[in-house]
Amino acid sequence: MSVERKGILKFAGQDVTVIGNDLIVGQTAPEFGAHAPDWSLVYGLESTRGKVRIIGSLPSLNTSVCDRETRRFNQEAAALGEDIAILVLSMDLPFTLKQWCGAAGVDKVITLSDHMRGEFGEKYGVLIKEQRILRRAVFVVDRQDKLVYVAYMAALGEEPDYAAVLAAARAAVG
Repeated sequence: MSVERKGILKFAGQDVTVIGNDLIVGQTAPEFGAHAPDWSLVYGLESTRGKVRIIGSLPSLNTSVCDRETRRFNQEAAALGEDIAILVLSMDLPFTLKQWCGAAGVDKVITLSDHMRGEFGEKYGVLIKEQRILRRAVFVVDRQDKLVYVAYMAALGEEPDYAAVLAAARAAVG
């Protein structure tokens, strides 16, 4: 049974229930399955084995902050090189991911849907029970699957510290 926590996040001014525990730096990142835009099941860590991963958790690509964050990571991906993979997860349906990426020209970030399983949301402590969306957070996972950076945003509309995320990823590459 998953842990349910209240009092750590609000949605539309109301306390919501977050399912799962917060992860911390030094832990092994949990493997998770989520769906790609073509509906195929992808295992996030296995599919990017050998790379440093930046994993972003978003409420929905169809919101201004999530749109801005994903576009920013897509721009940064070009300068990061092949040793770093960027994955962005939301509860958006796979065909929504495909449509959004096409319209936005996002082609360097791997977008995944947690809609069917909610596995990522539970394992990474980002699933909001009442709305069934993901809490905004960013994780950096090294080549050995260890978390080297973890940041949970205090509010859904708060963007991550991009400089800190990118610095952690570059440091993990070595």
